[in-house]
Amino acid sequence: MLIKVCGMREPENIRAVEALHIDWMGFIFLPASKRFVAEKPAYLPEKCKRVGVFVNASLEFILQKASDFQLNVIQLHGQETPDFVLLLRQRVPKSMLIVKVIPVALPEDFQALSAYEPHIDYFLFETKVPVTNYPPFGEDSRGLSHYGGSGQQFDWQLLQNYTLATPFLLTGGITPDDAPRIRQITHPAFAGIDLNSRFEQSPGLKNPALIQQFLQQLKNL
Repeated sequence: MLIKVCGMREPENIRAVEALHIDWMGFIFLPASKRFVAEKPAYLPEKCKRVGVFVNASLEFILQKASDFQLNVIQLHGQETPDFVLLLRQRVPKSMLIVKVIPVALPEDFQALSAYEPHIDYFLFETKVPVTNYPPFGEDSRGLSHYGGSGQQFDWQLLQNYTLATPFLLTGGITPDDAPRIRQITHPAFAGIDLNSRFEQSPGLKNPALIQQFLQQLKNL
């Protein structure tokens, strides 16, 4: 199971989480987020893939951050169209992974994904949250924006409506108590999970001990 920890920023915290042998580590490039990476940390992970999280960013901005941070994965967290994703795919190295985030609340939220499938490597399913629930810029106390990071879970039974072959990750309010439920997911395309706000001491500062305990529980179930 692929383990991604997102919303990282502090050098020593990055080192501590990397030491837990996770697979991906996410850095958020959305200025409205409390986890926004305004400048390059003094240390970046070397033993896991570096993920850049972008929300409706320009192609030039994405490519610049990909170069500056030597990213391995680009995660598109906004309303990026299939045409935009195709253009991005044409501009990045073949080794670069592209993830498209899809907010989920209803079965029909899975119906328009086939247009993205030729250009991406993973989908990431998160909880859809109404824009009206958020103040300007869509920032809440826990995360990205109305484009995600609400700390809330959607009904995981809805995953049965996903019928494409592209693997997916699951995020949205995953807590330290969810290990048994995660292990019960049997969807053939389920590839991993994305951890963020429920494993934090404060925005952008993860609790390595809590993550370690959770991963051990996942392993031992």
